Amino acid sequence: MTDTDSSSTSRFDRGFAMLAQIGGSDPRRVLDSMADIAPDLARLTIEFGYADIYGRPGLTLRQRQIANVASLTALGYAAPQLRFHIDGALEVGVSPAEIVEVIMHMSVYAGFPAALNGLAVAKAAFADRPEAGNPVGESAVRPNESAQERYERGSGLIERIFGERGTRSIASLDGIAPDLGRYIAEFAYGDVWSRPGLDLQTREFATVAALTTLGTAAAELRIHLHGFLQVGGTRQEAVEVIIQMAGYAGFPAALNGMAAARDVFSERDAAERSDS
Repeated sequence: MTDTDSSSTSRFDRGFAMLAQIGGSDPRRVLDSMADIAPDLARLTIEFGYADIYGRPGLTLRQRQIANVASLTALGYAAPQLRFHIDGALEVGVSPAEIVEVIMHMSVYAGFPAALNGLAVAKAAFADRPEAGNPVGESAVRPNESAQERYERGSGLIERIFGERGTRSIASLDGIAPDLGRYIAEFAYGDVWSRPGLDLQTREFATVAALTTLGTAAAELRIHLHGFLQVGGTRQEAVEVIIQMAGYAGFPAALNGMAAARDVFSERDAAERSDS
């Protein structure tokens, strides 16, 4: 065996060991599912996806699985892969209620059809694993609440996460679609972001994963990268989740995401220098 062969085998073994932590009792299903048509793709998936990407420092397996659930829900056309990563999320300690919250959160960024499809996949996963626990988290429904109360709660959350950037973004809609700005405050932040099932840092982390995956919302991705850092996320975590999306949304999406991150980091560095 050549040195190259030895290195390749080691890389495969590292990836397969990582896959076994996520794939549960049957990690070979990734290999077996492609054995009759593209065994090399199965091997590359394990070597690149799990040895190279999952083996990187900077994110926990729990974070990586939350990112994948967000990304694959947002994609909307990868139900088998979403099912695999919902199972994987359960394997590494993400609760059913948290998985449901991540999928519900995607209704803001990928739309209700994507979220409803994601919940259908999750429901099937939970049915096969009743020992994982109850998928219904703490209720956040406030049936007698007024639209103004929702708006004020959402506006306050926007200001808390984004500061002046957020209020400017909402105000920019006044001249063309003020109702859209109000819906963002009332629904996206007043109804969804304010739910108790996930903390703000996890919501921002999932949002960065989804917006990188979608690849069509560079301005919003920059805003949410700012928000992620503002609520306690680190630059390394932001970079790592964007790198991970190369495996799920492709390298162009990851490269575009990294360009957004570069802009955000440069802007924050400049602001820090001006304040010092």
